Amino acid sequence: MAEFTLPKNSKINTKAGKTHKAKKTAKKVKVFEVYRYDPEDQKQTNPYIDRFEVDTEECGPMVLDALIKMKSEQDSTLTFRRSCREGICGSCAMNIDGTNTLACTKAIDDCSNNQTVKIYPLPHMPVVKDLVSDLTHFYEQYKSIKPWLQASDPENPHKERTQTPEERAKLDGLYECILCACCSTSCPSYWWNSDKYLGPAILLQANRWISDSRDEATAQRLDELEDPFKLYRCHTIMNCAQACPKGLNPAKAIGEIKQAIASRKA
Repeated sequence: MAEFTLPKNSKINTKAGKTHKAKKTAKKVKVFEVYRYDPEDQKQTNPYIDRFEVDTEECGPMVLDALIKMKSEQDSTLTFRRSCREGICGSCAMNIDGTNTLACTKAIDDCSNNQTVKIYPLPHMPVVKDLVSDLTHFYEQYKSIKPWLQASDPENPHKERTQTPEERAKLDGLYECILCACCSTSCPSYWWNSDKYLGPAILLQANRWISDSRDEATAQRLDELEDPFKLYRCHTIMNCAQACPKGLNPAKAIGEIKQAIASRKA
């Protein structure tokens, strides 16, 4: 029987961690249990959980607002990514209340009815610090699909590459991806085979260029993806579609790539 063990220093130290109390005058307190890990902390080598009591009447409605309040008023060492606060950049992707999502679009009131909300970094990814995941490998995979228009130089460089409305419509549900990695890090196939399997996010991006009528490298792109691991590790579990904060369906995009490869062999 196969035995799986956690990497060194990855097991949560349940005896560590502290509680950051809200003010005594707080009227509506919500408790957040936040994953903490600092690789430079020689005293605390394992991750631990801190509890933050936040008065939600004194902060914005989103989980990101609560995190900013924690960092500003309770513990300035708390580390997380954020940028646009509009669900566009994907920087604040993390696991909130058991689901991969964006902290800036996840409403506090939409979390569990109980008083405690658990916040962790994206699962099955190396952690840089606290809620910051290391996405180096993820972006290397993105680079590998050549995510740019591949086409010969136009006869008239001052003229746009035109598309019909029907051709443009084929990109809907693909171009909206913000590369937050919520879908890929919710996929069991990606957890076990991320060294070879490209995962839902990257394959959706690949289909965005395969579907683009202006691109002239469709055959080469399909050749690159026709691989037992790069593409065919998808088992249509559908976690990716459920986790996508933009409402996209990576599983559908993966199916379309498989169909394109099968069609050209027919």
